Amino acid sequence: MHRILFALAACAALALPSGFQPADFLKLRSVGVVQFSPDGARLAYSITRNDSNRRPFGQLWIMTVADGKSIGLSSGDEPSGNPEWSPDGKWISYSGRLGDKSGLMIARPDGSDKKYLGPLESTNAPLPGTGKTTAWSPDSKQIAYVSATPGPETADASGDPIVITRYLYKPDAAEGNSHFNDNKRLHIFVVDVASGKSRQLTNGAHYEHSIHWSPEGKEIAYISNRAQDDDQYFNYDLFTLDPATGESRQLTATESAEYHPHYSPDGKSIIYPATRRGLTDRETTMEDTHVWVMDSNGKNRREVGKELDARQGDPEFSSDGRWIYFTAQERGEVHLYRAPASGGNPEAVVKERGSVGSFSVHGDLLAYTMSTPADQAELYLKSGGGPARQLTDLNRDLLAGKTVEPVEAFRFISNDNKWTVEAFLTYPADFRADKKYPLIVNIHGGPHGQQGPAFNFKNQVYAAHGWATIMINYRGSTGYGQAFTDAVFADQNGNEGMDVLYGVNAALRRYTWIDQNRLGIEGTSYGGQLSAWLITQTHMFKAAIPTAAITNIISYNYMTYYNQYEAMEWGAYPHQGNLMDILWERSALKHVANVATPTMMVHGENDPDVPIAEAEQYYIALKDVGVETVMVRYPREGHGVRESHHNVDFIDRSIRWYEAHFPKGN
Repeated sequence: MHRILFALAACAALALPSGFQPADFLKLRSVGVVQFSPDGARLAYSITRNDSNRRPFGQLWIMTVADGKSIGLSSGDEPSGNPEWSPDGKWISYSGRLGDKSGLMIARPDGSDKKYLGPLESTNAPLPGTGKTTAWSPDSKQIAYVSATPGPETADASGDPIVITRYLYKPDAAEGNSHFNDNKRLHIFVVDVASGKSRQLTNGAHYEHSIHWSPEGKEIAYISNRAQDDDQYFNYDLFTLDPATGESRQLTATESAEYHPHYSPDGKSIIYPATRRGLTDRETTMEDTHVWVMDSNGKNRREVGKELDARQGDPEFSSDGRWIYFTAQERGEVHLYRAPASGGNPEAVVKERGSVGSFSVHGDLLAYTMSTPADQAELYLKSGGGPARQLTDLNRDLLAGKTVEPVEAFRFISNDNKWTVEAFLTYPADFRADKKYPLIVNIHGGPHGQQGPAFNFKNQVYAAHGWATIMINYRGSTGYGQAFTDAVFADQNGNEGMDVLYGVNAALRRYTWIDQNRLGIEGTSYGGQLSAWLITQTHMFKAAIPTAAITNIISYNYMTYYNQYEAMEWGAYPHQGNLMDILWERSALKHVANVATPTMMVHGENDPDVPIAEAEQYYIALKDVGVETVMVRYPREGHGVRESHHNVDFIDRSIRWYEAHFPKGN
């Protein structure tokens, strides 16, 4: 029976040539980082491609602003990225390949005279919020860079037997290829551009990263966690390093975390994003980061734009030092702001519908990337207060003849009457108000994240199949102020889950064309957790696809790579007080006997964030209950699905799962 339904689903896909199909994912491209050359004549930018045999990869390009022409620094399918212009504008450094060598490269602005300077070793350690890995000296003669060296545990942890001594013994969430932390440490090196000779500036058992060279050349700012046990206590502070002597100086000593320092053009100030509270965790933080500025000696620390109650991104000075630019999450979107460096209220610079990513400022020119409701991230240029001009159109051929379905925002009151919650509904293709359409609930992860109107490929594929989707920014989401983000504290699988259900019911009332007999639910990470939880609380969904889902909050706490997540989200460790009982009560696994919804569990085989045992427990429990279920395990994947062909397969399987379990509509 299912084979017939799957075949019908494939035929339905062929019947809608104007809509997006899963395989279109391989053709999608987007712009990543962007950076002006010192004279403002060129832009270095990266393009992310999905047409790899494995994961998406980036390639670096250089555009001449005057004529819009670009040259690439990679050939074929070679990846490249991390551009940094030399201050004299004669070189650009980047990570790339030359012959059989890969690592730190330099090239002329026209792509000529490529030179390999040395390897760039990485680590799979779970390090949150790492910033720039290269920085030029002001005289353009040296490049500071971050690279990894073996740590003191490396030999034992990679031997036979494997001996584990670290608290953080698992790799980063995205790694996907191994089970253990490689125990390498990130340190700062400097290379002489002319001779290619490198020397190591830092060493030891800590990690140093996120570097920026001061304009006068005497110091390199960086971030490090120097807690006595930096595996258990996450607390980034800001340091400076003398590149001549290797001597470090600590500039901040707070209970919270500082990230990504940048010097002002005159070298007198440093800006950086930071939190205020000590309630932080490696993987996620409930507190919004805000932009801060201080004197370069660490004194006179003050918050920039504190009037803006929003999660703020990495700041950058204008080239004259008068303004501080930064992004801010607002109601499902990401906008670009600037605030006077001397103090004053921030003002919006880019507030069009969508999400701003990377940006770079030169004089009155602003280059930035932005994903809109109609396309993935493209490159834009603004001059002064004039309108933005789109510089790239990477998906023109793919989008030609395609219909991007509209996304509509609506708001509703929460079940406890405490919050106004926002949702975003994507319409189905060929919409007619007199027809009935299925609805897929697509829940974001985090929980401290957000969804919005920017282009969502999977939602558009669903739309092409005649399905609407709804994304609900439940309490705990970012973009709605600190109090809203805090509202999930000590209440996982509680009122934020009710926000999702209330959002679905609000949609059913407002959009009478939604077929309440054809509702699906899915999400990844925390979205997977809520998907698995909500099907224990209601039978309104005909099919569910929890991905990378936490199903047993207790077992998860002791298997994840960041073991203090629950301590942050609940205010205590599970073993303290009666929290263990509360966590079990809020676990989907405890209530699995209530499930009647056919469920497809999806998980990365090597997920250190939410280990696959979470899916395995729920899968067997569903089998025991008698619920129709299948477990899809993707090899070489960590947290979530990243490989391009895995993504295509995942979307195909999702469509077939819903088609198999939705009753026939009109």
